[in-house]
Amino acid sequence: MAGAALFVAVFTILGWVQPGYSWTSMFVSELSLGPFGWIQILSFLLTGALVLVFGRGLAAQFSTGAASRVGPLLVQGIGVSLTASGPFTTDPSAMFEQTSAHGLVHGIFGAIVFTFAPISCLVFYRRFRRDPNWRRLAGWTLAAGIVLALGIVVLKISQQPGSGLFEWKGLVQRVILVAFMAWIFAFAFRLRRLSHVRRHGPPAQT
Repeated sequence: MAGAALFVAVFTILGWVQPGYSWTSMFVSELSLGPFGWIQILSFLLTGALVLVFGRGLAAQFSTGAASRVGPLLVQGIGVSLTASGPFTTDPSAMFEQTSAHGLVHGIFGAIVFTFAPISCLVFYRRFRRDPNWRRLAGWTLAAGIVLALGIVVLKISQQPGSGLFEWKGLVQRVILVAFMAWIFAFAFRLRRLSHVRRHGPPAQT
């Protein structure tokens, strides 16, 4: 929960205060290139570490059944990739392609995050729609997976100069990131509540 909230809060605030930065046309990763770049890099590191820990917790929670193996591994892969992408700063998106060594590494780990995100939603949806404890999250999980998948297609198109969406690629990426982090937050919140009920029992009726 903390990792999801931290990541969105950091790139939102930095997008406001970074001189010359446009949150509609520039990627979140480009915040690492400015005077407050160390904050965005630290955000990648901390968020990635927290998502990795969350993935480990999911492995303990879902020990059997649908999504018990692939789901936690996908979330852990996202955590590792977020952490690894932080120190390798991106190239400016106006260059159209990642050309430096650190830009290429950042692009590879970023591609893993954006590939695993919708897949993880759809994998857990298979579990949630059949599990009474998780059924209330099934609809949101499916919706998040669809939004992420469609958003990534639009993002790919927006990265092509002359597409008409090039100046909006930053906004498209933010929609994807906010949707995914909101799902992670809701997922973690539900897991925390269920864990509390298992330890202490349901709240007393008054």
